[in-house]
Amino acid sequence: MGLNDLSIEKLRDLLKKKEISVMDIVRDIEAGIAQDDKHELPLNAYINFDINRIKKEAGDLIGNSGKIENTLLKGVPIAIKDLINVIHTPTTCGSNILKNYVSPYDATAITLLKKNGGVPSGKLNMDEFAMGSSNENSYFGAVRNPHDRSKIPGGSSGGPASAVAGNLAVAALGTDTGGSIRQPASMCGVFGIKPTYGRVSRYGLVAYASSFDQIGPITKTVMDGALLLEAVSGYDPKDSTSANVETPVFSDYVGKSIGDLTIGIPDEYFGEGLDDEVRTIVEQGISTLKEAGTGVKRIKLSYTKYAIATYYIIATAEASSNLARFDGIRYGTRYVKTEDLETLYKENRSIGFGDEVKRRILLGTFTLSSGYYDAYYLKAQKARTLIREDFTQAFDEVDIIVTPVSPIPAWDLGQMVDDPLQMYLSDIYTVPVNLAGLPAASVNCGKTSGGLPVGLQLIANHFNESDIFRTASVVEGKVG
Repeated sequence: MGLNDLSIEKLRDLLKKKEISVMDIVRDIEAGIAQDDKHELPLNAYINFDINRIKKEAGDLIGNSGKIENTLLKGVPIAIKDLINVIHTPTTCGSNILKNYVSPYDATAITLLKKNGGVPSGKLNMDEFAMGSSNENSYFGAVRNPHDRSKIPGGSSGGPASAVAGNLAVAALGTDTGGSIRQPASMCGVFGIKPTYGRVSRYGLVAYASSFDQIGPITKTVMDGALLLEAVSGYDPKDSTSANVETPVFSDYVGKSIGDLTIGIPDEYFGEGLDDEVRTIVEQGISTLKEAGTGVKRIKLSYTKYAIATYYIIATAEASSNLARFDGIRYGTRYVKTEDLETLYKENRSIGFGDEVKRRILLGTFTLSSGYYDAYYLKAQKARTLIREDFTQAFDEVDIIVTPVSPIPAWDLGQMVDDPLQMYLSDIYTVPVNLAGLPAASVNCGKTSGGLPVGLQLIANHFNESDIFRTASVVEGKVG
């Protein structure tokens, strides 16, 4: 077993005792990646792993601080989803159009990560511009699930989830726009949390849908998730949506009693379309929480049925606007030489973007166009308000809402590539959380008869991640 197999918590202890060095961990990660690349079906979790750059980051951190042992992460390497900017490192967003882009600055989350002793260690594969639920949309190839390499790892943070579950990373930072941390965490059997919108700065995160996107941890354990979220949280004046709220010591809540909590079970999340095995495993997770002393209450989230349509109208509209900058002039590779501006835009974007990104840009542009704005975009914003009010009313009665993460376990690579609507429907339990800006996590609660992990989704009220961590640790303790 290599150091790459260990948790942040265990590695922090070894580093504190000076039994290992940061570079010992980095070398074991490098060896793990090299070994996996020899596999008949590599996980393909990384887009970039520059060992010299990582060594320099580690050296700068240790040399400049001089007190790395007093930081939260103590030098532990953290892999980064490839749409979060790390200075002097490629940020491709999994796209052909940005394959040559090198970031000139650090995202605020990376600045805080370094300040708290984390070493950015490689850029991880993802669905192009975070648009996808299977990590098959990347220009750099599909990512595989370490539990069954014929299956998808989930998306869009498939690289982070696969790397952490496959011990090719100690932990990772992913992003969640409509479930992109929780769904791959569920399918790969690791812990992943989408924090409250505004908890983590979006400055330096390449935007897909600005009113949804959030950076969050994907980790081997609940404790690791608490440590990593604490490290990257905080108010940032560079982000106008950043919330000026205190960051709790999340790790203090891991392992705490949940006897004072009431969990809510929404009927709408256990209806038609939920796989029988997934239902059984999720219900076992709920039983674990009951045994730990929580109250249980059935609740209604009536507007959930409109969530998918609402999300794919608003998110694609925002994507249409955000991705306008990638034209081969302001940002992105220029693929054609012409003096005709319209041809330049069309050709560059046609070559640079993949099919799913083009599909969502077209859908978003259509919904914002004259004559359709009121019928689609404005109506979707009204539906978003109703979905948010559903949750507000629910949290008047309960502390944590418990649901499945995905209606089905990880599916075969290629199974839904030609059926984008079916792929969109796989996000039915995760997108309502993003519409409401709430925190939510996936914690592993068991496996199917075929050995595929199933996650339990824990949803809390705004800025109440602490209750998620103590609830998740109970489920984790039962599953082991």
